[in-house]
Amino acid sequence: MIEIAPSILSSNFGKFAEEVASLETAGADWLHFDVMDGQFVPPITFGAQLVADLKATSNLKFEAHLMTQTPERHFEAFARAGCQRIIFHIEATVHAHRLCQELRSTGIEAGIALNPGTPASLVHPLLEVADLFLVMTVNPGWGGQKFIPETLTKISTLRSWSDLPIEVDGGIDAESIREVYDAGARVFVAGSYLAKAPDQAEAIRKLRAACAD
Repeated sequence: MIEIAPSILSSNFGKFAEEVASLETAGADWLHFDVMDGQFVPPITFGAQLVADLKATSNLKFEAHLMTQTPERHFEAFARAGCQRIIFHIEATVHAHRLCQELRSTGIEAGIALNPGTPASLVHPLLEVADLFLVMTVNPGWGGQKFIPETLTKISTLRSWSDLPIEVDGGIDAESIREVYDAGARVFVAGSYLAKAPDQAEAIRKLRAACAD
C-alpha cells in the first residue's frame, strides 16, 4: 500500500485553503508541510498557525517536515496544531534518539529525514525509536528540483534494515515514482508535479498506477 503526501510548498500561498480542499478531493492521504526557518535552509516558509488554521478545514492527516535548527523547540506547537507526524532532520541534532522518544511519548509519530549527502548509516542506531524515515531525493529548500538518482541506493539500504515506512521527498512525478517504489519507498511527497497538474485527481491516479504490480 502506498500513500501520497502532497506538499503545499508549490501552492499559491494566497489560496491555501482552496488548495488543501482540492488535494483532499483529489485523493491525497497526507498533507505535507515543509517548514523552513531560514537557517537550516535559506528560505522561510510558514509556522504552526497556518497548520492549525488549515487543520480546521480538512480531514487529511497532517505531517510537519521541520527543516529547522533546534527542531525540538517546535514539536509542541506543531503537535497542538494537529500534526499526527513530525519529521526532523538527523543533520540538525545530536540527540535524535531522545527526540524520537519525546515525540512518541506524546502520541506523535517520529520521522527522521536525511539529506542527499547524508549516509544511511547515521540513522541505523535509531531503527527501534523511529516511526518513519524520509529520504530527501533533492537538496532541501526549494520545490521543483530534479530527482537525484543516487539516492535510490540509500532507500534500498534502509529497506534492507527495516520494515519501517520510507518516505521520499523531491522530484517525484509519474515517471520517477516507480524507481523509488522499487527501491522500497511507500510514502511519496509530491509538490510541483501536483501543483502544475490541470487535474490533480488524475495526477494522483497516475502516481498510484505507476506503483501497481
